[in-house]
Amino acid sequence: MLNTPHASLQAQLTTMKTAHLQAGPASAELRKDRLLRAATLITENHKAINDALNRDFGHRSEYQSMIVDMATTVTMLRHSAEQVSEWMKPERVDAPFAGMQAWIEQQPLGVVGIISPWNFPINLAFGPLAGVFAAGNTAMLKPSELTPFTSALLADLVPQYFAENELQVVLGDAEVGLAFSGLPFDHLIFTGSTTVGKHVMRAAAENLVPVTLELGGKSPVFIDTDADMAQAMAKTLTIKTFNAGQICLSPDYLLVPQQSVETLVEAARDFMQRSFPTVQANPDYTAIISPRHFARLVALLDDARSKGATVISLAPEGEADFDAATRKIAPHLVLEVNDSMLIMQEEIFGPLLPVVTFSQSEEALAWINAHPRPLAAYYFGNNAASQATFITNTTSGAVVINDVMTHAAIDGLPFGGVGASGMGAYHGIHGFRRFSHQKPVVVQNVDGESNLRLRAPYQDKTASIVAFLQG
Repeated sequence: MLNTPHASLQAQLTTMKTAHLQAGPASAELRKDRLLRAATLITENHKAINDALNRDFGHRSEYQSMIVDMATTVTMLRHSAEQVSEWMKPERVDAPFAGMQAWIEQQPLGVVGIISPWNFPINLAFGPLAGVFAAGNTAMLKPSELTPFTSALLADLVPQYFAENELQVVLGDAEVGLAFSGLPFDHLIFTGSTTVGKHVMRAAAENLVPVTLELGGKSPVFIDTDADMAQAMAKTLTIKTFNAGQICLSPDYLLVPQQSVETLVEAARDFMQRSFPTVQANPDYTAIISPRHFARLVALLDDARSKGATVISLAPEGEADFDAATRKIAPHLVLEVNDSMLIMQEEIFGPLLPVVTFSQSEEALAWINAHPRPLAAYYFGNNAASQATFITNTTSGAVVINDVMTHAAIDGLPFGGVGASGMGAYHGIHGFRRFSHQKPVVVQNVDGESNLRLRAPYQDKTASIVAFLQG
């Protein structure tokens, strides 16, 4: 019965697994070719991709689409293509006996499943392929149904660049996504919310499929007393307004000294005047992905107000704070927040920025540590000792000092979460290792010394073991 999503997908996966085994381990040349074909798919179709992204969002900044969804992804793929031959080399290990050889072989896993989200539909679909293809695997990709035009475009383009046994695109709604996550892949990577991540991990557990979960959470920005507030707010709002804050690494709330709130508000308004003199008609400002997400963000503001928060709109003078017709929401600061407010409980995923105040730096660290571990934590301040304290006394997927989100563009760094913000990491060589099996290999010498010491009778061997244990 192939009329159910699961049965149909299972048949596709079985075919791909069989092809992978029959083909044998992919050579360095084939891996490089697949990586470069993936990059070429993007570069040759960048205009069509941009149009599809724009249609899906209602309005998507062309520059944002080009730099993150396309240029950054192409860079990741090309980096892996340049390095894959070196990454594939066996890692030699010292052997305990003369004549014995030991090494670690980097073995492909097989067929990897990728469930990608809507906020960066190309980057978070093809970015993992930089590690998946480098490691010699093939893949099945399930893009988001919330970006139907981009997903359909990928389904149309992929067969033009890849054989069916190399890369397949699966389209469908949440039911198809659930069936996809329950397939017996050799590895599954999911990027999305913590709530959905739990369902994906539960489904994958039925087949003991190892998972990489790239989730999100509430990434804090700690602005210390010695920080340059104008610089800190400019860097924070640069990312909070990028893709309208619809980024897993976007700053989710600020921690600032109580006496600095007024300066913070002034710095935020100054940034908006310089960077976004208009929002609603600005081609550089991206819309919220859907009416449902738009309504959710507005509801977060209403809930915070009703529970005592002060909401400050950063909309340009004369413009509406938000418009359901354009689905554009101007950045908002939310002051005097507390944990009873939904905006402090949910990952925001939009241009709303709560502000938590503190009297002592220790209070800010305690606040961060009292909440689920975030995908990233950001610190602004110039004291080296305070920077070191923040790095060592908080736990997060990554830490960035005096900037926001910079780490995600550095191929040499692993990208991933910890605790509620995810498990596993990829990017660069870390992606290659994530999607490889590090297989130990031992070639015994002719005499077989390590085997002989375990062979009975033991009486003549006991004395040497006793001497060893007695030092």
